[in-house]
Amino acid sequence: MNLNVLLSVRSSREHVVRESDTARAYGSGGVDVLATPALIALIESAARDTVQHTLPPGHTTVGSFVKMHHLAPTPVGHTVRVDVCVMSIEGRRIMFDVRGYDSAGLIAEGEHERVVIDLARFTTKAAERRGESSL
Repeated sequence: MNLNVLLSVRSSREHVVRESDTARAYGSGGVDVLATPALIALIESAARDTVQHTLPPGHTTVGSFVKMHHLAPTPVGHTVRVDVCVMSIEGRRIMFDVRGYDSAGLIAEGEHERVVIDLARFTTKAAERRGESSL
C-alpha cells in the first residue's frame, strides 16, 4: 500500500463545545471549558477520517502518539476547529501536524501519529490479550 499520496493532505473539523466536553465532565479539571482529552479525541477523529478513504478494505488507523500543547480555554457553546495535515509517512506510521482554533484564535498545536492496521489481525490480537480464543 503506497501511502505517499497522502503527503500534505489536509482537513478540518468543527465542533461546538458541550457540557459533556468539559474538563469537569471528563474529570480532568474542575472547570467548564473544553477538556484536553476531548480536544485530543476531536484531533484523532479528524486525522482518522483524513486518511481512511485511501486505505484498502479491512484496514484502518489507530492513534499511537499525541504531543499537544493546549494553549487556551474554549467555553461551552463556542465552536472549536481542528486542522490536521499529513506531514510524514514512514512505513505504516502517518504523522500529522495538528492545530486547534476557536473564535479568539489558536488554542492548541502539536503532533499526532496514527498507524495503519489490518482490522482482522488487530481484533484477533485484542481477543488474545483478553484471553479469548481466536475462532
